[in-house]
Amino acid sequence: MSLKVAVQMDPMPSINIAGDSSFALMLSAQERGYVVWHYDVSTLTWRDGRLSALAHPVTVQAVEGDHFRFGASAWIDLGSDIDVVLMRQDPPFDLGYITATHLLERIEGETLVVNNPRSVRNAPEKVMVLDYAHHMPPTMVTKSLDEVRSFHAEHGEIVIKPLHGNAGSAVMHIGRDGKNMAAMTELFGEVWREPFMAQAFLREVSGGDKRIVLVDGEVAGAINRIPGSGEIRSNLAAGGHAEATELTENERAICAELGPRLKELGLIFVGIDVIAGKWLTEINVTSPTGIRSIDHFNGTDTPGMIWDAITARLATRS
Repeated sequence: MSLKVAVQMDPMPSINIAGDSSFALMLSAQERGYVVWHYDVSTLTWRDGRLSALAHPVTVQAVEGDHFRFGASAWIDLGSDIDVVLMRQDPPFDLGYITATHLLERIEGETLVVNNPRSVRNAPEKVMVLDYAHHMPPTMVTKSLDEVRSFHAEHGEIVIKPLHGNAGSAVMHIGRDGKNMAAMTELFGEVWREPFMAQAFLREVSGGDKRIVLVDGEVAGAINRIPGSGEIRSNLAAGGHAEATELTENERAICAELGPRLKELGLIFVGIDVIAGKWLTEINVTSPTGIRSIDHFNGTDTPGMIWDAITARLATRS
């Protein structure tokens, strides 16, 4: 099956090809003979019932600094000209992001959008996970300083983080002395209108934060992300490094519980984060990462698995 693919993502010059999952998906699509287009979300335009974008046909290669070539730009109809749209721009998960999901939802009858835009809109990373609170560390979502103080008094050390952040940005550790708790809470309240998340600090995070990738509800692989020196954040974008790993029995049970629902919601490419083999902290559906490291350690082909899942979905639509 030859496909026409449009990738909605960040600017091509800025990506890190060694670790970028979108780039890996584009390479894999190109190897399969698919026609690949790149467009910026800011060009999405709805007019008279049709959704279009200003896009470039793109070819890619795994050469740092010379990793892509654009053809001449053109307006493409994302409903009639394209078979698959990959919604891969990085958060923040703000009104611009949400508006893009509303627009892409309007082509669902014609074009497969991955991940499903309605489900992405309803499942931001630190909100969908609340449905699985029995797997989470002690957690609170609030804007109240009094509630944070009470939570801190109960758990001794806590972490606070924005509800719609990404890549470990603005994750703050508050120690037992509670220093700067009021200032941090005030800062979060001023910078973000929505509540923020507080969680009991897990000392086990020093041993790593496991990123597990699921493809159409099935485990594709995992890496263990180790925090950098002096850090509590294990995100690769925040200085963490990846190690090979295997799933524990409990982690497999978590995946088995989540998998059927992810598949039902059209969330084909998902990354979940688990600490100490038992604490589920996030379900990443907006622009998951980690597949290049997983394939490096395991010798797998996760982009190929994702494209196989996509073509299987397309086959059921025809």
